[in-house]
Amino acid sequence: MTDQPTLSPDGLSPDALGRALSDIVTFVDENGWDQPPILFALVPTATLAQTQPDLIDPDDDSELSPIAQESLPIGSEPSGNADLEHILATTTWPAPVTGAALVQEILVLPPEAEADLDTAFLQVPGDPDDPTGGDAVLRASADAHPGARPARLAIGALRDGRTLALMQLRPERGADPAGIELLTHHDLATDLRAALAHTLDHGPDS
Repeated sequence: MTDQPTLSPDGLSPDALGRALSDIVTFVDENGWDQPPILFALVPTATLAQTQPDLIDPDDDSELSPIAQESLPIGSEPSGNADLEHILATTTWPAPVTGAALVQEILVLPPEAEADLDTAFLQVPGDPDDPTGGDAVLRASADAHPGARPARLAIGALRDGRTLALMQLRPERGADPAGIELLTHHDLATDLRAALAHTLDHGPDS
C-alpha cells in the first residue's frame, strides 16, 4: 500500500501551489521580459470545470487554474514598491478564489554588493530625511552594479496559509535557451509573500 499525499482542508496536495506558479512563469515567459507586475487569482480547476467549462481543457489535470488580472499600474522607482504595497493592502478576492499569485521582475545582486550600496546611500546629497532621494540613488546604484542580474519572481499564497516564492534568472544575452530553471529558498521574498497572503485574510468580496 502506497502512502497517499496529505491534502489540505481545501483538498489541495502539497505540490498544488508549486505547479501553479510554474505554469504561471511559463505563461508569462512566452511574452518575454520587461513586463509590469501581474496578479493572478488561483481557482480550483474542478470549480472552473463546473462553472466555466469552456475555459478548461478536458485533459487539464492541474489542481489550480491561474486567472490573470490586469497588469498592475505600478509607477517607476522609487514609488513603485509603495504602489505595490498599497495595491496588495487593498486587494480582496471573491469566495471561489483559493489563492493568489504575483509575478514581478526584480534585480538580484551578489552578497558583496551590499557594501557598495551602503556607500552609495552615504553619498546621497540633500535632505537625509527624504526617503525618496535615498531610494532613487540605491535603485540607480543597483541598476548599474556589474553583478546585477535581472530575474522574475513568482510568489503564491493560499487561503490555508501556505506561501511559496520561485525565481527565474534572466538568461544572459546570447545564451542558448535551455528551458526555464526555477530557484527557491525558504527566505525568498518573505515580505511579499506575507503581503500577498494578507489579501486572502480580508474575507471574500461580497
